[in-house]
Amino acid sequence: MDDIPAEIIQEMDDLYDKVPQLSSRYKLLDKIGEGTFSSVYKAQDLSNVSGRLYPDHFWDKNSKHVAIKRIYVTSSPNRIENELKLLELLSNSNNVAPLCDAIRYQDQVVVVLPWYPHEEFRHFYRDMPIKGIKKYMFELLSALKYVHSFGIIHRDVKPTNFLYNPILGRGVLVDFGLAEENEELYLPDLNYRVYVNDQGEKVCNCSSPYANNKKTSHLPLISIQNGQLNVRGANELSAAQSENLMKAELSKGYPKHETRRQRRANRAGTRGFRAPEVLMKCSFQTQKIDIWSVGVILLSFISRRFPIFQSMDDIDAFLEICCIFGIKPMQEVAKFHGLGLDMTKVPGFHSEGYPGGLQGFVRALLDKEVEEGTLPEYSIAFETLDYLTQFDKQLTPSLGPDDEEDIDDKIRSYKQAVWDDHFWCFDLLAKCFELNSYKRPSASDLLEHLWFKELNEDLLDRDQRREDHFTGVVE
Repeated sequence: MDDIPAEIIQEMDDLYDKVPQLSSRYKLLDKIGEGTFSSVYKAQDLSNVSGRLYPDHFWDKNSKHVAIKRIYVTSSPNRIENELKLLELLSNSNNVAPLCDAIRYQDQVVVVLPWYPHEEFRHFYRDMPIKGIKKYMFELLSALKYVHSFGIIHRDVKPTNFLYNPILGRGVLVDFGLAEENEELYLPDLNYRVYVNDQGEKVCNCSSPYANNKKTSHLPLISIQNGQLNVRGANELSAAQSENLMKAELSKGYPKHETRRQRRANRAGTRGFRAPEVLMKCSFQTQKIDIWSVGVILLSFISRRFPIFQSMDDIDAFLEICCIFGIKPMQEVAKFHGLGLDMTKVPGFHSEGYPGGLQGFVRALLDKEVEEGTLPEYSIAFETLDYLTQFDKQLTPSLGPDDEEDIDDKIRSYKQAVWDDHFWCFDLLAKCFELNSYKRPSASDLLEHLWFKELNEDLLDRDQRREDHFTGVVE
């Protein structure tokens, strides 16, 4: 422990003092992470029980290492109870870190999880080839499919909460401190989340005049006041005032009508990963907010830039989304949530979004790196740049090996495969970034996307081989 900083050693000694029974079961080795609500330490399981609890996970079964999560005393008891309950509930998936042990002593709570050999996202996101990105996203969506099947929203999907091993191509979702369970989310039919307004339009239930029992108000608007993005209700105003408020002016200042109630909704999550409906304070948030976060991660991969969104507050986050997707689409989704939005006095934004869409946005970022000389000549990002310079010249990708029967050149075959992967990658990216959460696909839907065709076929082949093996054993 000579190379461990003195302050870390002091922290670990303090943890031993605060939780006396810890030292007889685990030996703390080093601090490996820290967040707002907890610190995480690498430790040795002295009884070597944890590694045998979940043999199908990808950690070294012979390793005695575990991760000790110390939850800060500032966390509410309800939050701690919720996290422990969800960890235990989700312990049967290979893509979710299971609960191995938990210790409570007075006001101290520590959680024991497996220690996974993994790489930090920052170490590989700029160099991972398109097929590696595909495998990463497949693993992440598989984890979310499982989590969402229990009606659980993770609420904090980001690279640091998905421990990935690029060599093994395996990953696990961690940190359910912000996750929430909602019985309504078990329902496969999402129609109950929309209602038809007086104009015959389908809108989110958060804008329904009958949603007051959900702690929402109606006739709200979006405004920026005192450095905050506010969504306020106007149901106490006169009809004439309410009609005027439906068109919000995005400008700094003080509210003209102090009687407006502020719309309340869960806004938990990490800056830069929050979906539009979270920023708009929709009170009918679903698992689809996690899918938006998946899109943010994929955009970081394909643009080779992390973090891709660098908002310091809700205002910046809202404007960043407007910059890429356009004012008009944002007005449409605002209307879906019963909000008004007027950005006519905010210069520099395109009505329909960034020229060229997501492809144009990514190409501009990569072109800038080439111009500044920050991409080495061997960078895998040039494959993406090559695709973006010619994707409009080839409108459809190949859909299978039959298209390559007459292609003998392996290099040409490889380039075609890279082109196909980029085509479907951007297609999936656009689906993750569907602004209307009602139309945004689920994790289960996305796993059936054509981008994952070969991975799904590999799974079928593996399952068939396993079935044939056990059939042979029985016979």
